[in-house]
Amino acid sequence: MRLKDGALMIKFGSTDRNSIEREKQRLENMGLEEGRDFTVKMPEGGEKGYVSILREGLAYAAWLSENGSEKQRRLAAEFVEYILQRAEKAGKEVYKKASEIIEEGKTRGSLKLEDFEKEVEVDGRKHVVKVIGGYAEFKRGRDGRKLLRIRITAEVGRVEGEHTIVDRVVREYTITFGRYGKFNAAVGHADASVNAPGGR
Repeated sequence: MRLKDGALMIKFGSTDRNSIEREKQRLENMGLEEGRDFTVKMPEGGEKGYVSILREGLAYAAWLSENGSEKQRRLAAEFVEYILQRAEKAGKEVYKKASEIIEEGKTRGSLKLEDFEKEVEVDGRKHVVKVIGGYAEFKRGRDGRKLLRIRITAEVGRVEGEHTIVDRVVREYTITFGRYGKFNAAVGHADASVNAPGGR
């Protein structure tokens, strides 16, 4: 771990292919993605291979340590703590840079879903949506494609008169994002229940 032209370089190198595969798998289990968050070069002909953590990968790991699924939070918190320990050994400037990136990642999108409340209008009728909880996780689809799944538990009620809320219902809603088609476009979809108040 070092600074190069002011940028933080985090790289694990080894001539052992299994060691590189292990580190790659550890990062993927945490929720990081090869190419976006880290790069890999497998060892060949006795030369060292490496796993290199990109700046975005460290920031995202920090975000996952507080906002991921339970497993992701645990793995990412261990990883972030390890990076800080190594950065401290590498010197004051390296530690400062690593801390800045980690802090930036933790505060990114830090708006909490819990207690978020908003009044919306659907077909001329007012409704109140109050979020009770939620989290995001990465999953693999049946075709092996990586998907981002956001689960939100919310209470929805219809507004009657000035402040009266009726027909309250608490449900879990799932929004799934993936990349599809020849242009690899990001697409999200959510399933709506026909049993919701007011039907379809």
